[in-house]
Amino acid sequence: MRTLTDDEFTEAVGTGNVLVEFRADWCGPCRMLEPVLAEIDRERDDLTVVKVDTDASPRTARDQQIMSAPTLQLYKDGELVAQTVGARPKIHLLAWLEPHL
Repeated sequence: MRTLTDDEFTEAVGTGNVLVEFRADWCGPCRMLEPVLAEIDRERDDLTVVKVDTDASPRTARDQQIMSAPTLQLYKDGELVAQTVGARPKIHLLAWLEPHL
């Protein structure tokens, strides 16, 4: 999974289905979620999974109104179509994603 910076965010979510994890290194649930998201990224050809470190990219976190970590946002061709907060098991994440893909 690629980590986006403030300067890369808009372009990275502009095309296709992109799942963004807003995270922080100090966040325990974020660390638990990372292998699940990496697995989804490997398994799904119709989805790109990326992450944004809210401490390293505060402008993007502010612009996206991120208040908690982890926050997941799903973009379709640059448009935010879904958001959820907190770590979830893989089966729940896939169920949350499916209606939007």
